[in-house]
Amino acid sequence: MFTSQGPTFRELTVQALSSIERGYDLLAPKFDHTPFRTPDRFLDAVAGALDPLGPFDAGLDVCCGTGAGTRMLRPLCRERVTGVDFSAGMLAAAREASDDGETPAVEWARADARALPFRREFDLAVSFGAFGHFLPAERPVLFAGVHRALRPGGLFAFPIGAPQPIGSRLYWTLLGFDAVMRVRNALWRPRFVMYYRTFPLSGVRDDLVRAGFTVRLQPLEEFGRRSDGSPNCRLVVARKA
Repeated sequence: MFTSQGPTFRELTVQALSSIERGYDLLAPKFDHTPFRTPDRFLDAVAGALDPLGPFDAGLDVCCGTGAGTRMLRPLCRERVTGVDFSAGMLAAAREASDDGETPAVEWARADARALPFRREFDLAVSFGAFGHFLPAERPVLFAGVHRALRPGGLFAFPIGAPQPIGSRLYWTLLGFDAVMRVRNALWRPRFVMYYRTFPLSGVRDDLVRAGFTVRLQPLEEFGRRSDGSPNCRLVVARKA
């Protein structure tokens, strides 16, 4: 599905009826051939925005998947980069795609993002495309773990899109997807938590502040602006005091 190298409809159905971990283990070999992989233009835009804020010694990619964000961190970090994910299949695909001859070295760690096994080890943490897997009640634990993993003054950065205009095709597509997922999770176990409309900027900002971050927003001008002048996409830059 999506491309000749991507998953079939049947494979996606099996994934959707599995747990999150098992689903991504199954999808991992073909994940980079789906629209779910973060596009390079997003990675490049974030890298360009973060570069003037460095230099950074150690970087962390939270929910790294097959390692696209981890590879983006390499030019920004001088000593080491770590990708963490709870799917063994995704980590295996990330290792296979990684060039061990490049510097800085990349490390891969299997862990739940809600229980990160790091303390004051990183200057920069990023995450791409994973926050829909966390319910709003889980955000405080997630953000507190990233806060612990950062050194004083460290940054936690991630892009966040503007809400879609009510009535737009994408608005109804995302609303419909979330509705289908809620019905699926009410009727089927194990649950597969993935929602597109549970990560609003206002609530996210409040949870980051409560976790001990100071927060600023940086427009990513590469993605243009809405009719009211607000940016289509922002980079959330949360700094540990």
